[in-house]
Amino acid sequence: MPRSISPDSEPEPFPLRHVADVAPQPADERWLIDSLWLAAGVGLLGGAPKVCKTFLAAELALAVASGTSALGRFTVRASGAVLFYGAEDSLAALRVRFEGLAQARGLVLDSLPLYLLDVPVLRLERPYDLRRLRAAIAECRPRLLVLDPFVRIARIDENSAQEVSAVLGSLRAIQRDYDLAVLVVHHARKTPAANPALTLRGSSDFAAWSDSNLYLTRRFRRLTLYLEHRSAAAPEPLDLHLLTDPAPHLAVLDDPDQLQADDTIDPLQIELLDLLAANGPLPTVELRRRLGRRKQDVVQALADLEARRRVRRTTHGWIPEAP
Repeated sequence: MPRSISPDSEPEPFPLRHVADVAPQPADERWLIDSLWLAAGVGLLGGAPKVCKTFLAAELALAVASGTSALGRFTVRASGAVLFYGAEDSLAALRVRFEGLAQARGLVLDSLPLYLLDVPVLRLERPYDLRRLRAAIAECRPRLLVLDPFVRIARIDENSAQEVSAVLGSLRAIQRDYDLAVLVVHHARKTPAANPALTLRGSSDFAAWSDSNLYLTRRFRRLTLYLEHRSAAAPEPLDLHLLTDPAPHLAVLDDPDQLQADDTIDPLQIELLDLLAANGPLPTVELRRRLGRRKQDVVQALADLEARRRVRRTTHGWIPEAP
């Protein structure tokens, strides 16, 4: 039984280490994904609704799990298992999305160490949920933990620095205890700002907590990815587009002036394809209800997909067709 320590006794000092005695981090161990995410970094993937945040999170997760380049060009330096929690998507819908990304890379999904957290609700402000998450991490030992989105994993006041810092502090502790990277998807306000970081919802503790941040914006059909890092120079913003061949996937657009309508796919069309693949056939009215989108937008997106032979109408509703 440990002996009790009197509050009046002289405390034992914290251990000290001279800075010159700390082993430097090798340059090739600095990054999890070159230029995109630090090896043991925590951070946010932020953006307004419907700008492909989950799609990009899945892209990075599959890259780490497979060791293949993210977005077709950014080298993964520390591949390994990935634990992914998508609170706003069914497991079936997430499987469809990951299968499409794997197909675009020529990979077999069954062979990848990619795990989905199979719980309907996760609340990190609850100690019991936090202990269960730690136990799951200890079991699969991921290199990357993805939580999508923050609003679904913590029922707190996002504007309260005290409440936000408590949840983010628990994720920082997980990162240090298990030597992994943590990516949290977070919503931005709809109000634009010169600096994308200023559009993040809630407390400034979000930006202060992060080692790496990614911000997605969309203007018409063009996606732009902004990057920032605490301890590394940020590369120039990247223009992205969604390609349909051989399956929906994100790619870097080297020449934005070459963006063509026939080789890209709108984010709403991605949502429709995922929903139909996991739950079809579904009629138009049910698709509108589940997506919460305007009839005009859904009808137009279905018409575009039908013209590309990606979906087909049946007597029971719309069904997907292989690309």
